[in-house]
Amino acid sequence: MGQLGVDVSRETADRLQILVDTLAHWQKTINLVGRTTLEDVWTRHVLDSAQIVPLIPDQAETLVDLGSGGGFPGLVVAALVPRLQVTLIESDARKAAFLGEASRRMDLPRPPTIRIGRIEAVEPAKADVITARALAPLTQLLAWAARHRAATTICLFHKGKGWQAELTEAMKSWDIPFHPSNSQTDLDAVILRIGHFSPRGAGGA
Repeated sequence: MGQLGVDVSRETADRLQILVDTLAHWQKTINLVGRTTLEDVWTRHVLDSAQIVPLIPDQAETLVDLGSGGGFPGLVVAALVPRLQVTLIESDARKAAFLGEASRRMDLPRPPTIRIGRIEAVEPAKADVITARALAPLTQLLAWAARHRAATTICLFHKGKGWQAELTEAMKSWDIPFHPSNSQTDLDAVILRIGHFSPRGAGGA
């Protein structure tokens, strides 16, 4: 994982292996990730999640992962950046149970907080960083993220092949300061870094 700018100790690698093993076990009964992607889980999910780590500001203390599902990127980030207090939001109780079990087995230095409920209904997180992966179109993501941010929050969203069209659509509703970083695991994908976005016509407030 060094090519992604992520230095991984043996202990951290072991934790990520536990995540992968727990995912494979639970995937037999719960659809946590696309079944065909399980064969290439390290690249498709672990490395894909890990590549956001260099984009997390050094001063960030809290991170909220929206719709955590199989733990990507939330649990990967929790393993790689133990200084962060990570909150995982997941509305599906079975997936939340998986997140709890995986977190426990990984024996993370700072166990994440798991909130079971809809993103728009749980207590606002006011996190320094907001992440989401394979969750919803950008317009919807921004609407969800708005209630969980603070004044200096940044969003790091994984976006696939249609990211430019999503951005164009979202900019009809939002003023969006953004910077795309090319994905290291998918030539058509990017990580969108979004600063303090605001509703169109709000004058940047």
